[in-house]
Amino acid sequence: MAKIFIYGAGSIGCYVGGRLLAGGNDVTFIGRARVADQLRRQGITLSRHDDSRWHVPPEHINVSTDAASAAAADLVLVTVKSAATPTAAAELAAVLRPGAIVVSFQNGIGNADVLRAALPHHIVLEGMVPFNVVERGPGGFHQGSAGELEIRHTPAMQPFIDAFRQAGLPLHQHVDMLPVQWAKLLLNLNNAINALANRPLKEELSLRAYRRCLAMAQKEALALLKRAGIRPAKVTPLPTSWIPHVLGVPDALFERLGRTMLTIDPLARSSMSDDLAMGRATEIDWINGEVVRLARRLGQRAPVNERLCELVREAERSEVRPSWSGEALLAELRAAASALSPVHARI
Repeated sequence: MAKIFIYGAGSIGCYVGGRLLAGGNDVTFIGRARVADQLRRQGITLSRHDDSRWHVPPEHINVSTDAASAAAADLVLVTVKSAATPTAAAELAAVLRPGAIVVSFQNGIGNADVLRAALPHHIVLEGMVPFNVVERGPGGFHQGSAGELEIRHTPAMQPFIDAFRQAGLPLHQHVDMLPVQWAKLLLNLNNAINALANRPLKEELSLRAYRRCLAMAQKEALALLKRAGIRPAKVTPLPTSWIPHVLGVPDALFERLGRTMLTIDPLARSSMSDDLAMGRATEIDWINGEVVRLARRLGQRAPVNERLCELVREAERSEVRPSWSGEALLAELRAAASALSPVHARI
């Protein structure tokens, strides 16, 4: 049986790894001592928004705090926060055996490139987790929204396809993952808005002012992607370019048109909101910051996403958690966009 290692036993890592383990696969988690201790005591309890549940008792869980254990891996799923990718790359480069496959199931666009640079003799793949996972107490992880795993196609992954399918996590393979990654990132631009709103995702998205903030961030990103010749993939029932327009409709109409976007656990929040609540650094530089970097490469500006980055960084430094109203945040973003020259303001 192939040995699968999860490098990064956080919410995503524990959920995906736990589902694979519950499906009968050989899975080892690599994570920090706090989570390792919890898994050894509690096991893993998994749940999903459709009321499905799984449990793996502690005696069936292999967990380590030492990256050297990955020397036995056939497949490594990297699920650490983006800031930790260089460390993950260096540690894996020191221990992985030839032939091991590495998949980046992380936010952002360039994490697989960082891993690939450190692992030139291994197959490194871009992956994407479209659903939200929240931690519910020690060893408890809940999938709060719908979606299925996406990954770059390679024949080398064929031996693992059945393992994911049997675990109820089918892999959708793509020859080119960049359009898929950007499509996911466009949706993830809401993470900052949700974190600043300090509300559950479903409640935030049900309010038009917050959705209009997201529409502004998405329209700005879509204009830049068009300049760059990148066409985001269709990962929702609606074409990507339609979503900002649907976000702006009145609440009652959005409740019908955006039903899939509201298929979320009522208590779920974005990972960025959870990071602020726990006093941790967020991934803002690998989400909205990706739009800002794309703009710079094109000689443009991205004032809406720039301002969202600034506001989240301010919240990271603040001793008091901000809770922006939709109207106040919308006014803030409009002011940022209008402060540029007319040429840039049209983005």
